Amino acid sequence: MNLPNKLTVARMVLTPVFLLVVTLPFIPHPINLYIGFAVYLAGCVTDFLDGKIARKYNLITVFGQLADPVADKMLTTAALLVFLENGACDVYTVFIILTREFAVTAVRLAAAAQGVVIPANIWGKLKTASQMIFSIAILASMAFGLQLVLLAAPVMMWITAVLAVISGIIYIAKGVKLIDFNR
Repeated sequence: MNLPNKLTVARMVLTPVFLLVVTLPFIPHPINLYIGFAVYLAGCVTDFLDGKIARKYNLITVFGQLADPVADKMLTTAALLVFLENGACDVYTVFIILTREFAVTAVRLAAAAQGVVIPANIWGKLKTASQMIFSIAILASMAFGLQLVLLAAPVMMWITAVLAVISGIIYIAKGVKLIDFNR
């Protein structure tokens, strides 16, 4: 397994750690948020590094192309669950974002079953980047008491939801052209 793929797997492992640290009651508040923020940030760094290293050293693999977005979805979904529990976003935002993720994953899996890999488009990367950046800001505000950011949290998550819809439509439209639905 190459380094980018190891970083992707590391992000998958960090995700439940993040969720446990932030939500389990045995770690006192706000220490749980400090640790959770650090773990989430580490997960985001692995996302940045795995792609950069894979492209720079030509280490792009089918596993990486399929597992990287799954690892992203795991990490960002864990953050959404924390935000939902803490009132930083609403159930509709979570539903829109997760519906996009499931739809894109279904298209990605159907394509992969036919030997076609559909890489992420710029809109999907913008959605993921905005979601991770906004999540870092919201987690930092939860940990360090930045009330202004917390007030803006629902707006940030709605921006992500809009980007999720746009990127999802573009991705699915591209997938429909590449997938043989009669197979």
